Amino acid sequence: VQLVESGGGLVQPGGSLRLSCVGFRFTFSAYAMSWYRQALGKERELVASISNTGGIRDYADSVKGRFTISRDNAKKTVYLQMNSLKLEDTAVYYCYMRGALQDYWGQGTQVTVSS
Repeated sequence: VQLVESGGGLVQPGGSLRLSCVGFRFTFSAYAMSWYRQALGKERELVASISNTGGIRDYADSVKGRFTISRDNAKKTVYLQMNSLKLEDTAVYYCYMRGALQDYWGQGTQVTVSS
C-alpha cells in the first residue's frame, strides 16, 4: 500500500489550495479515506473523512464550511479542497487509510498560510 500526496504550498490568508492523494496497490474504492494535519509542536489532528463511496463526509469543526473532501474512485484519488485559508491552517497534511491489519499514511505535504 502506498499513499502519495501532492498540492501543498505557500498561500496567502484567504487563499485556496487543493490537495490530492493517490492510492496504490490496494482496492481504493473499498476503503474510507481521511486527511489529517500536524502543525509544528502540536499533535496530529483529523481534518476530514470520507466513506468509501463518498456518501458520508465528516469534518473537524475548525474547517467546516471552508474545506471539502471528495474522492474519485476511478482515479484512486482523494482530494481536499481548502478555501478561505487561515494562518492556523499551516501544517503538514497527511492522507490516511485504515487497512484491515494496519494503518497507512502518506508522506505528507506542507501547507503554509502566510502573508
